[in-house]
This record gives sequence, structure tokens and C-alpha cells, in this order.
Amino acid sequence: MKVLVIGANGQIGKHLVRLLQDSDEHTVKAMVRKEEQLEALKESGVDTVLGNLEGSVDEIAEAVKGSDAVIFTAGSGGSTGPDKTLLIDLDGAVKSMEAAEKEGADRFVIVSAFQAHNRDSWADSPIKPYMVAKHYADKMLEASKLNYTIVRPGGLLNDPGTDKVAAAENLERGSIPREDVAKVVIASLTEENTYRKGFDLISGDTPITDAVKNI
Repeated sequence: MKVLVIGANGQIGKHLVRLLQDSDEHTVKAMVRKEEQLEALKESGVDTVLGNLEGSVDEIAEAVKGSDAVIFTAGSGGSTGPDKTLLIDLDGAVKSMEAAEKEGADRFVIVSAFQAHNRDSWADSPIKPYMVAKHYADKMLEASKLNYTIVRPGGLLNDPGTDKVAAAENLERGSIPREDVAKVVIASLTEENTYRKGFDLISGDTPITDAVKNI
């Protein structure tokens, strides 16, 4: 499967690119927004394209062209305000969906946020604008024609992955290494049991392959 990673320079994105580059099953194309990011990835042998989530759907579609699947793991980051959250985490995600539909990249996996589907869980959250953006991006994906999977990880860690997780529609809050999130996303690409579903994800006791088969 030819996979475009949107947000390839992010912390989860870097794991995704590395794992896909080493995969015998998939090939990877990385989308980044800065020239220096593009050059660094190209030096590592990664097929890389420039793309701006604040640009047009047609511009993003150029990056999607030739891909079978899109992984959206871009984010505005914790240092920006609600305006960028709206433009990147919501509108950028939706434009990426529209670009995928336009180019026939039917498989779309989005990295969302823990319990984003459950408004009550973040009613008083200090990051409520971010959760709102994730909630409605996920809703738009569910309403699309795309064959989607929505992965909602808990607190993100930079610890090495354990290859063991808990995955279900609703879980008690927990944390998970970013490396394990990336592995679950890649495992989901071809696991039919994750198609047109969303799930919470934290560290657990179940091997990743088994966890995605039992969503």
C-alpha cells in the first residue's frame, strides 16, 4: 500500500515514516511544510513532498496523488492558540479528507485524541478548543465516503514502545508511547476489523496485532 503521512515531521509522524520505510508491505511518502524538513527526509531516502494544511484542497491533493492511503497525524502544537487549532486540527484535517476523496485514496487513518467522541469527558478541559477540533474532524471523517479508522491515544510518552496496548471504544484514561501509537496506526491500515471504526488507545497487556483484530 502506498501511504502518505501528513504531519511527517511530528513526533508520531517520525515514527510512522521510519516504520513504513522499513516495511515490506507498504511504501511511504512524507508530507511536510518546510523546505528544510523536506531536504532532511530526502537525505534519509524518503519520498517527500511539500504541503501546507492552510493551503487549498487542490494543493493537498497534489501531495496525495498516487497514494492508496493517508495517515493524518498533523497538529498545530501546544504552543499555538485556538486559531491555529481550528485551521490545522480541524480545517486542515477536513481538507485532507477532501483531497483523499478527490485522488481516490480510499483508506484514511487519523490520529485523534483520547475520548474525543465523548463531549462529557472534556467539558471542563483546559484544552477544550483542541478537543472540539478533534471531535468535529472525526465527525466529518465518519460522514465521508472514506474507509476510515480513528485512533484516539491517551497521554503521549516518548518512552520506547512495548508492543502491547489496550484498544476499545471507551477506556479509562491512561498513557502510551508514541512509538506504539505509530505501530497501531500501521497495523490498522490493512486490518479490516478497524475499518470505519474509532477507538481509544493506551498501553496494556495485549500484543498490537491481537488488539487491532479485536476492536
